[in-house]
Amino acid sequence: MKRVVITGIGCITPIGNDVQTFWSNLKLGVSGAGKITKFDASRHKTQIACEVKDFQLEKYIDKKSSKKIDLCSIYALAATEEAVNDAKIDFSSIDKLRCGVIYASGIGGLQSLEKQLEEYYIQKDPTRFSPFYITRMISNMPAGMITIKYGFQGLSFTPVSACASSNHALICALNFIRTGQADLIIAGGTEASITESAIAGFNAMKALSVYNENPAIASRPYDINRDGFVIGEGAGTLILEEYEHAMKRGAHIYAELIGGGMSSDAYHITAPDPHGKGACQAMKNALNDGNVLYSDINYINTHGTSTPAGDIPELEAIKSVFGEHYREIFISSTKSMTGHLLGATSAIEAIACIMTIQESTIPATINTEQIDPNVPTDTRLVIGKSMRYEVNTVLSNSFGFGGHNATIILRKV
Repeated sequence: MKRVVITGIGCITPIGNDVQTFWSNLKLGVSGAGKITKFDASRHKTQIACEVKDFQLEKYIDKKSSKKIDLCSIYALAATEEAVNDAKIDFSSIDKLRCGVIYASGIGGLQSLEKQLEEYYIQKDPTRFSPFYITRMISNMPAGMITIKYGFQGLSFTPVSACASSNHALICALNFIRTGQADLIIAGGTEASITESAIAGFNAMKALSVYNENPAIASRPYDINRDGFVIGEGAGTLILEEYEHAMKRGAHIYAELIGGGMSSDAYHITAPDPHGKGACQAMKNALNDGNVLYSDINYINTHGTSTPAGDIPELEAIKSVFGEHYREIFISSTKSMTGHLLGATSAIEAIACIMTIQESTIPATINTEQIDPNVPTDTRLVIGKSMRYEVNTVLSNSFGFGGHNATIILRKV
């Protein structure tokens, strides 16, 4: 089995539109939440979100072309451009038949879908549909646009597993490279779903925080008063490369992706298994896949969405898996700062984990003032402020509606 390393990273997030700004704000404990500006949310129970700020669309795409694709694709292209530049790829010297794209989105072009249907129901004229309506909407288009831009002729597809989508993309890329089917894969995820229908839909299922009075502290994983997640948007891109291929071209290596585990709760369409059985299995599968000792894990970036139903079962699952070593592992949820980017969330969290390894700094969970008494007493939550700690091996969890679970493990090279 071939080794797989990360040689480039890029992101568009609610707390920074490049990796260095994103990482700096994570270390500082900056919240990306605020009042929704993309539409008038005054009629909605939830009026807050973690929006991308100061995004300069014209830096990545011309105005004419931007009308043909959804914002989720534009975010993907922007994050990928940073990652490709970061990886310093000489496209004239690589075999594009052995390069691919596995890029996730949980929902796809929801803004385009909503806008087109709104126009249709006003005009009642089916001939007024845009010829770009379908291609703006479908979830695989970010992957398609990236593939076209860079001329990759290898594998290209989109995993869709709700909030686990990006980790599934990374695991798929890991397996294609280490089995020799590709040399380099652009992997990650994107989402641009801060729309009226998304807010209304998540409100209907009581999934979102309604703490509108102070958005900055609404996302508060593990707090006794948490009341739901704060929706976010953006994209994260990682360049995954076969180790020898990367070494041959003198690439900078951030970290090694050493294992991935997947499982299903088979329990409920939205609620996680209350005993975390599926989460346990995903973590065990990742550890076994990477041949990782339980005692090797220094830090876990949890799914930690700030929902009453989700936070505690994940911690109980981690404790069940790691046993005595549980008390030695540092744990935090960066969603307290970024919000929940749905299908893109595990991509930006993978980048956070990579930077944790690079800089020996663990980002904190912010906003948690009164820890839920159901949190296991020996949990080493990093609360309030980031902390310096030498980290060699990191585990990152991601779980999605439908009971989809995906866990990755990254290690210092």
